[in-house]
Amino acid sequence: MVLTTHIIKLIISRDVRVPRKPAAEKPKTRCMIAKLKVLVVEHEIPAAMTMVSLLTQAGCAVKAVCTGQKGMNLAAWRKFDLIVLDIGLPDMSSLEICDDLKQRHISKHTPIVFIGNAGDDFQRCLEHGAADYIAKPFETFEFASRLLSHIKQTEATA
Repeated sequence: MVLTTHIIKLIISRDVRVPRKPAAEKPKTRCMIAKLKVLVVEHEIPAAMTMVSLLTQAGCAVKAVCTGQKGMNLAAWRKFDLIVLDIGLPDMSSLEICDDLKQRHISKHTPIVFIGNAGDDFQRCLEHGAADYIAKPFETFEFASRLLSHIKQTEATA
């Protein structure tokens, strides 16, 4: 205890310099590609959580909202690489959201993938500019594969 106190007093008085270990070199790595940004607009919380989990595991930066209005507001000022849009939003028409986003400069070329029930009219979604339509309940593998396909297409054209 006495020796420790003495060493501390010496260090404080700067009579003794404590040798520092050399800083470990940081590994040299290539510049990493920025995470792809995905917007999920889904009003069913369990489905949204599943999508967010899968996309996050795939390395995407995901923003999820539960209303069409919030989704439109976000997409109006923030650039996304992919938008996942539920066809059955309670607050507004998903087809109108798609039309609006396709007219905006910031989201004009952003792929929009609709998620909906198997009975929904997926043909109309495609006519409104959707890149794809995935029916609920979806298989995890199918969902991930199809979305990653769109993400790879986005990367290739960027």
